[in-house]
Amino acid sequence: MFISPIDTSAIDAGASTTSTKASGTDPQAAQDRFLKLLVAQLNNQDPMNPLDNAQMTSQMAQINTVTGIQQLNLTMQTMAEQFAAMQSLQGTMMIGRDVLTEGNHLAVSDKGQAQGAFELAGAASSVKVEISTAGGELLHTIDMGAQAAGRQQVQWDASGYSGDKSTLRFKVVATNKDGAAVDSTALMQAKVQGTSTEGGQLMLTLDTGETVAYSKIRSVV
Repeated sequence: MFISPIDTSAIDAGASTTSTKASGTDPQAAQDRFLKLLVAQLNNQDPMNPLDNAQMTSQMAQINTVTGIQQLNLTMQTMAEQFAAMQSLQGTMMIGRDVLTEGNHLAVSDKGQAQGAFELAGAASSVKVEISTAGGELLHTIDMGAQAAGRQQVQWDASGYSGDKSTLRFKVVATNKDGAAVDSTALMQAKVQGTSTEGGQLMLTLDTGETVAYSKIRSVV
């Protein structure tokens, strides 16, 4: 009786998914089942039409490939779990720390000193920083003159401002020597109050009420 080559399509299909079920399959058990099927095929093959060596080699290569993929899936899953644990630990160490991230809020100290930062995409011959309320009321303009490309600090004495200092905002207006606008990115200083994980990504809750991804943090102050 002629025995057809082992059909490995079911095993191949299992290798094409990265689901929890697939990643939880024991590669050694799958290999043992394959070898038992192969031995049974050899024992029951038609002596007049034996299994071709090329077919046997092809099937052995297929099971080795599938086993390798399953082992890789298990390794990647373990690494992902370890990375998530490291992120959580890293997140708890950030609580209470001041960080810089994109935003136009001004952080105000107990002594009434407001501070922020910004990054210039290029050198500017004129840089002005406009301090305003959340409603857009202009309170003060700081003329910083010419500034080089890169990160610059903003400081303003807000002790004389009687309004809600937590609502202070700032805007950067920068131009080059030709009068063309220079791109700038406002950076706010905020304190980390809590952490969480969203979609496998570490998220930081700031004292401004905003939640930002850890990857968006420019620096720890």
